Amino acid sequence: MIQGCTSDAGKTTLVAALCRILARRGVRVAPFKPQNMALNSAVTEDGGEIGRAQALQALAAGLPPRVDFNPVLLKPTSDCRAQVIIHGHAIDTLDARDYHAYKTIAMGAVMESWRRLCDEFDCVLIEGAGSPAEINLRDRDIANMGFAEAADVPVILIADIDRGGVFAHLVGTLDLLSASEQARVKGFVINRFRGDISLLQPGLEWLEARTGKPVIGVLPYLQGLMLDAEDAIATSSVEKLAAKLKVIAIVYPRCSNHNDLDPLRLHPEVDFQWIGPGDALPPCDLVILPGSKAVQADLAWLRHHGHEAAIKRHLRYGGKLIGICGGYQMLGRLLHDPDGIEGAAGSVAGLGLIDCETVLAVEKQLRNVRGTLALPELNGQAPHIEGYEIHMGVTTGPALALPSAYLDGRPAGVISTDDSILASYCHGLFDHPEALTALLAWAGAKDMAAVDFRARRAADLERLAEAVESALNLELLGLA
Repeated sequence: MIQGCTSDAGKTTLVAALCRILARRGVRVAPFKPQNMALNSAVTEDGGEIGRAQALQALAAGLPPRVDFNPVLLKPTSDCRAQVIIHGHAIDTLDARDYHAYKTIAMGAVMESWRRLCDEFDCVLIEGAGSPAEINLRDRDIANMGFAEAADVPVILIADIDRGGVFAHLVGTLDLLSASEQARVKGFVINRFRGDISLLQPGLEWLEARTGKPVIGVLPYLQGLMLDAEDAIATSSVEKLAAKLKVIAIVYPRCSNHNDLDPLRLHPEVDFQWIGPGDALPPCDLVILPGSKAVQADLAWLRHHGHEAAIKRHLRYGGKLIGICGGYQMLGRLLHDPDGIEGAAGSVAGLGLIDCETVLAVEKQLRNVRGTLALPELNGQAPHIEGYEIHMGVTTGPALALPSAYLDGRPAGVISTDDSILASYCHGLFDHPEALTALLAWAGAKDMAAVDFRARRAADLERLAEAVESALNLELLGLA
């Protein structure tokens, strides 16, 4: 089990790398995260929902994603409440106190999945969540040492040296564990090191002498690694001198599946920028409203920050607009939540940019989809798209008579009559190179370079595996 001293220490990446290393050696290996809290998710082949990171790890292991890889998924709807997904399906939305009481039931689901995976695979690589040293979360823990003790598995602690204070992170985390948990820790991994490793050596020797635990490896900082983020948004912008298109995406508080836009961040001719709190909407060619786990609340946030007027001004001046999933729902005339699924029951006005309305329903729609784009200027050409749908809303209205795509033989999404707005429930809209090129052309940039995000991700998994295999003492991990 890989546990981290902090969030974003490198747990997801290390598990993915080890999955790829072992799969290349012919080992039947599977990833496992008992409990995940993330707004980035994926649809499994068996029709469930898991964290996006476990879908990435499954890809690294050469497996289709399945619900057992992440039996408990929490999707925050506010600072105090989250939708609880067990074995791929939403069972309720609970506040933090109620979920704490529910953990004993959730642990049953966790152990059920764990046993199934152990029966099928030679090796199961487990990812913890956050840090095992969160004192207030130790009671009834199912994500870190609580699971490790119940399943009797060894633990590796990983810390991010790029944050600073790496020795304090490792020693402090170990010190806050119980005696049995400390004995379970077999060693340390230091992540994201850059520079002369000989200068780090005295610290490594001190750490081993201080704790009696070995340093299993020091992983290098890999520049430009393009892998699906578990939850955190990469907000840093990269200057691209050859950019032909300026793209802006708005980050609201409950922005979900923002990894949909990774192909745009990667594209060498797209100047991509996230717009967060306090940022004004700059002049651009394309504005994107991504998914949301709390559509009405995020729409209110968008209005509060003045983005509604800015979006309408952008359209008046000839700009293009894409809404994905929750962003699609915001574009319509009305949003109805009669059962109070995402907050207070009732209806609110949408942006009114397309003639449709959405009713939130209790049953979540989960499906993998494939089909073709249906943009007017394609002149009969039909670029391939494939992805997945995860939404609780049912959208209807006259605007749907002009679909933006055909998915699995059915019309889907909306293209506005003036060809300035595209709406879709399809996550992964930009992943296929043909679709990406067509959408960028629709937004105003012709003859763009072809970029295959999935091929880049596969290449980066190989690059990651090579780096980790060279840096780790796999004998100490028992994986040599």
